[in-house]
Amino acid sequence: MTSHSDPRALGAFLRVRRAQLDPLECGLPETDSARKVTGLRREEVARLAAISVDYYTRLEQGRVRASAPVLTTLARALRLDDDQQKYLYELAGRTDVHPRRRPVQRVRPAMRRLLAQLTHTPALVLGKRLDILAWNPAAAALYTDFAAVPAGRRNYLRLMFTDPAIRAMHREWAHDARDAVAALRMEAAADPDDPDLARLVGELTIQDTDFRTWWAEHRVNSATYGTKHYHHPLVGDLTLDCDTWAGSDGSGQRLMVLTAEPGSPSHDALRILTSWTAERVEPGQAKDRTP
Repeated sequence: MTSHSDPRALGAFLRVRRAQLDPLECGLPETDSARKVTGLRREEVARLAAISVDYYTRLEQGRVRASAPVLTTLARALRLDDDQQKYLYELAGRTDVHPRRRPVQRVRPAMRRLLAQLTHTPALVLGKRLDILAWNPAAAALYTDFAAVPAGRRNYLRLMFTDPAIRAMHREWAHDARDAVAALRMEAAADPDDPDLARLVGELTIQDTDFRTWWAEHRVNSATYGTKHYHHPLVGDLTLDCDTWAGSDGSGQRLMVLTAEPGSPSHDALRILTSWTAERVEPGQAKDRTP
């Protein structure tokens, strides 16, 4: 059964909690102007939770009852621990509803072996939300040392928008980034209540005007192949075919492989790049994560 809600207490808790958070730790950009409030602003919480500012304002004012999906995204946006989440649900009168536990994303052993055998071919295993679950040395040589990226930040779309080096190496960044946003839109339709997806969208909406514009377009893209044009700081220009294969196990994981036409300058440059770094970079895998 649903317990009695306390909208005023819920609003007070939301206000106190957002005041306790560090904007930088929540992925918000630095600004030159002094902040008029401690912690996060209302509009920042709303964007991180992928809800409207008006709806969040009414929640804080105790004028609307929060749905279970909204509570889940708010818990993520406000970085609540287990006890705080339980308290949030009790204040909202939703003790009968619990966040759905999502299966852990695990890369199959056969996929790991395949990555290790692709010695001169950059390859990534992408999970839900375009999380980077595993990679081979060639992919690390092409993009970045993924092992040095915190596991919670290891996301293909996030890196395209927030990592200056990866962003700069895309010669057609706007085209590639917009396609990636459209691919994420497809995932949003399949699992609209995913709180981690809501947090990713909220973070990038705040940080990047282009993302905010492209996300609002509701453009979708399920293309499994294309061409990428890069400028790598070590070997120069690369034109690579990008193919993506979906796993047959229903996990939503995809193998992304980048290849060059044999005998082409890009093929030679790719082999040089991977040979330079193969001895220094080991195959990598992110820790198993919820999708």
